[in-house]
Amino acid sequence: MAATTLPAGTTDAGLRPDQNETTPRGVRWWRELGWRHVVTWAVLVFCFIPILYVLSSSLNPTGSLTGSNKLFSSISFQNYVDLLSDPVHPYVRWFANTIVIATTTSVGTVLLGAAAAYAFSRFRFRGRRGGLLSLLLLQMFPQVLAYVAIFLLLVTLREVFPAIGLGSPLGLILVYLGGALGVNTYLMYGFFNTVPKELDEAAKIDGASHAQIFFSIILRLVAPILAVVGLLSFVGVFSDFLIASIVLVDPEAQTLAVGLYQYVSQRFSEYWGVFAAGAVLAAIPVVLLFQFLQRYIVSGLTQGAVKG
Repeated sequence: MAATTLPAGTTDAGLRPDQNETTPRGVRWWRELGWRHVVTWAVLVFCFIPILYVLSSSLNPTGSLTGSNKLFSSISFQNYVDLLSDPVHPYVRWFANTIVIATTTSVGTVLLGAAAAYAFSRFRFRGRRGGLLSLLLLQMFPQVLAYVAIFLLLVTLREVFPAIGLGSPLGLILVYLGGALGVNTYLMYGFFNTVPKELDEAAKIDGASHAQIFFSIILRLVAPILAVVGLLSFVGVFSDFLIASIVLVDPEAQTLAVGLYQYVSQRFSEYWGVFAAGAVLAAIPVVLLFQFLQRYIVSGLTQGAVKG
């Protein structure tokens, strides 16, 4: 194949060397990097203003959002004291309930999704492709369509098995685990396919069973995707309001999202300052978990798309 020739005195970019030299350095920097810095700072400002506003509201002793228009105009920790000492609204109990439910659900989601993804990735059986396609198609229907069915099912189960019926935290965990498959399984399936099957065959030669291969070898190699699925599940359950408000009717068993809503649900007794303080404290576990699993997030979301 004959090499293409450029006109004399031009570069690959189509500019003459003297044109590159005469372009001001500041203009070149703006074209290459400057505009990116402007976009980055604009996004950061857009993201941090709501956070600063909520933090300012939590430190405002007036307890109203209109009094927080000037950020940090007055600083007081009275809202936090009222939040933690209110006997009618047990915030600490809500916090503990949310941590237990979110942690249990995320662990169960990871185990169920990993087991399903391992089966789809390593075994060949009738209905394998149809099963994968069905998991994706089921996610097309909005979850709101199942809320009435979930409520009626839990009401019926409460008469037979009170431990998993309406008002039970265990029943809420089972509802969350019922929707744990689908996208999570398909995401894990792509990541499991990146693990060479020769490792399984070598372990079988040494006498390892499928369970030993799964728990001792595969799970260690797919740790990034497990961390991503666990994080997404934890955040989703931690911030869920609709399903938790339907299932948990006992104030002592409610989660943070449902409990905090009581501070702003009544028109003439809204405690926005206390609500903001509760929101600030509720964000701490999510931020800490995100920072702890941050190194796994990028590799977990991208590496599974290499081989599907």
